[in-house]
Order: sequence, then structure tokens, then C-alpha cells
Amino acid sequence: MNKTTRMFAALLVAAATSTIAFADNLRVVLKGHDPVAYFTEGKPTKGDPKYSYDFDDARYHFASGRNRDTFIADPEKYAPQFGGYCTGSMARGVRNEGDPNAWVIRDGRLYVFGNTGVYDTMAKEADYMEKRLPNATKNWKAAKTL
Repeated sequence: MNKTTRMFAALLVAAATSTIAFADNLRVVLKGHDPVAYFTEGKPTKGDPKYSYDFDDARYHFASGRNRDTFIADPEKYAPQFGGYCTGSMARGVRNEGDPNAWVIRDGRLYVFGNTGVYDTMAKEADYMEKRLPNATKNWKAAKTL
């Protein structure tokens, strides 16, 4: 192996190592719960890291290879809105992790909230989502461009 080939090989190893290090720092959405299971099982289901997929600068875990493949085929359908951050917080322009146990599917989209107390609020406030979605959507789009 000549000097140029060795240098090129060393650069490839360095690039591969830095990519792996970056990938390992990805945020795990829904605290590792399977986003597809909300639609198919109707409940939060813990995913397994061996069935993971990186999408939209984040990592998702799935309960099975089948759920992972379903997600890969149509991630926009199954990924939680606002990257899995709390919908109410996003409406205020704040990124707080969503609680995988505080969720709702509305108009075919998965939304998560900061805690299960949101169910009481939603019961009292019929237009809870209508009040928050426009700002949450606007703030999420702004956050994605940073």
C-alpha cells in the first residue's frame, strides 16, 4: 500500500468513525416507544433498539421488524407530529419531550403531550387542539429551519 492509499484509507476510517459517533447521539423519539403501535395496537408499546430507524434527525425504535418496515414505507403517516415533542409546549414555542403515555390520534396524525393531565384539560376544553395546532405548526416549522 503506497502513502496516498494509506492516507485515503485513514480518512475513510475517520469519516466512518465520526458518522457513527454522530448517529449514536441522535435523540430517541417517544422515549423508545413504537410509533406504529399507536395506530395498530391502539396503545403505547415499548420498542426494541434492534429494530430502529433514523428519520428526520432522530431515532425511532419499533416493537418488531414489521412495524419498522411499515414506518419506513410511510414515515409521514406514522411519525408523531412536532418530532414527538409536547404539542402544547410546541404551541408556546418550547420543546419539551412528549410523554409516550399522553397521546391522541387526530385526523390520522399522532400527537403527544407532556403528561397525562392533558386528558382532563381536553375533556373540559372542547377546542383544545384547534387552539394549539396553528401555533404548534408554525413554531415547529420555524424550529426546523434553525
